[in-house]
Amino acid sequence: MAYTDASLDALRRTGDELADATVAELFARGEVGTFNTLMRYVSTAGAPLPDGLPDVAREYLEATRTPPSWVDWAEMEKARLFFIDNNVHISTALSFASMPACYVVPHVAKLLSASHGLKYPSKRMAETGQFTVHLMQPDAFEAGSRFIPAAQKVRLLHASIRHHLTRENHWDTATLGTPICQEDMIGGQMFFSLLVLDSLHRLGIHMSTEGAEAYYYAWRVVGAMLGVDQDTVPRTLDEARRFLDLYMVRHMGPSEEGAQLTKQLIDLYEEVVPGTFFDPIVSALIRHLIGDTCADWLQVPRTSWDTVVKAVPHLLGVLETIEDRSPLGAWALDRLGHLTTVLELSSLTRGRVMHYAIPETLKKDYGITGVPRTRRWTPPTPTV
Repeated sequence: MAYTDASLDALRRTGDELADATVAELFARGEVGTFNTLMRYVSTAGAPLPDGLPDVAREYLEATRTPPSWVDWAEMEKARLFFIDNNVHISTALSFASMPACYVVPHVAKLLSASHGLKYPSKRMAETGQFTVHLMQPDAFEAGSRFIPAAQKVRLLHASIRHHLTRENHWDTATLGTPICQEDMIGGQMFFSLLVLDSLHRLGIHMSTEGAEAYYYAWRVVGAMLGVDQDTVPRTLDEARRFLDLYMVRHMGPSEEGAQLTKQLIDLYEEVVPGTFFDPIVSALIRHLIGDTCADWLQVPRTSWDTVVKAVPHLLGVLETIEDRSPLGAWALDRLGHLTTVLELSSLTRGRVMHYAIPETLKKDYGITGVPRTRRWTPPTPTV
């Protein structure tokens, strides 16, 4: 698929027709509060929808309750096993590469800065972590799973942000495009898939081509369930590289919001890491994974750990050798990775379950006052 500035410009003007229409009608009928109250504890797939749910919401939930018909379940199982094998590394990449990459796109940082006006800044990281963990469960798409309801609610959450920002004139659509537009949704999909794989490669993690492709495929399925137009989504990792390169060249740069969000991220993880001795490793990991130029734009501090972090691939290589040669070692490392991910998520959520709800106002909720190892995988060559 060929991506050009003109084709991406068209995506900047497009939202999510189904979710946008659903949210608009809920607001027009004054039924947002009813929806949030009734759906708060509907958190598993296949659970009966509560009585009194607005008809438009019921129709939306029925229309989006199943994954796309084209899903290859064998590929999804490969993705799940890839996640289990690399969960702690994936969590590291999501935290210290994917989120900072969002912040280095000024209009995305401007939008995301709204959601960090909540009671504690870990909410977005907690939501992202919980969403990913739900996705990679064995029963993610079966009755009783938590992933499908989460995807349905996140899609409406995005639509509600578009609704508020455009209706209340908090967003310069002519300059910045539609908030959470198709281009940005695909860009986010790249940050959580291809950029994660890039980061694992930079950390020295051994990945098979099959595993990397399966992980990317899983996020294509996620994108479809979040309302991304599949006719415009990169199908392969090579196409994904071309899209991401063009997207970043079009939009990346420094911003006050990006620097502030990054500071919140660093402060958050320095609180999570016990003691203070290892605090600088947070900044060092971000700088190592996103590069000096982007790190400077985000005002990531330089630390004495910047050089130390470069030895991480060698340490991980030793651990992977143990994993390859010892079934018991592999089991122990997988369990350690799982427990580390659970502990990190527990720290971020502070013991809470993250409920994805439609914000009835942005000012109140968002703080807006104006604005299997075979061939080793190697990243596609940059196109720019």
